[in-house]
Amino acid sequence: MTSASASPFPFPPTYNFPPFFTPQPNTNTRQSQLQKWSSLIQSWCRHHRQFRLSLIDAVETPLFHNAALRKRLDLREARVVVDWMSKSEEEGGGGRRAEWIAEGSAQGKAVAWIWWRRPEEWADVLVEWVDGTGQRGTVLTVYELIEGDVTMSQEFHGMDTDVMLRSLNVLVKRGKAQIFGDAGQEGVKFF
Repeated sequence: MTSASASPFPFPPTYNFPPFFTPQPNTNTRQSQLQKWSSLIQSWCRHHRQFRLSLIDAVETPLFHNAALRKRLDLREARVVVDWMSKSEEEGGGGRRAEWIAEGSAQGKAVAWIWWRRPEEWADVLVEWVDGTGQRGTVLTVYELIEGDVTMSQEFHGMDTDVMLRSLNVLVKRGKAQIFGDAGQEGVKFF
């Protein structure tokens, strides 16, 4: 889902600082810069309810292009940032807040999941909703979870189907849910 929020996105103060758009040579400064880019990308995607980010498209948006400063991140540098986001903190990265989609494709690293909530975190949100609404033991379709009236007020309403299924699979591994049915018509029972 990529529908935009009605309110304008609140850019952080660093977005209006020209060096933010230039790779910094000092290691500590560079780490700080990458952390700020990661935070900005996650906030942007959350605000716009975007789960997949096409870098080819995004480099032309205000996310990577500050028109007032006439500064931008090019595609190569945007890939460097998302690469950093995709690594664990132990690997010197951004805590696995991104994941490349179809990395081996002809386009290479062009589209990534942006985990403003990782599937494990979405699974926790789903469990909280299930417990809070008495849905344990009931069967719901994945479509109902994503598009149903009962979830309209939930943050996961309108979620990308692939993200929902990954989150539900976390619950399956935890023994808190069972998924059944054919692709595109999945149902889920919560325990």
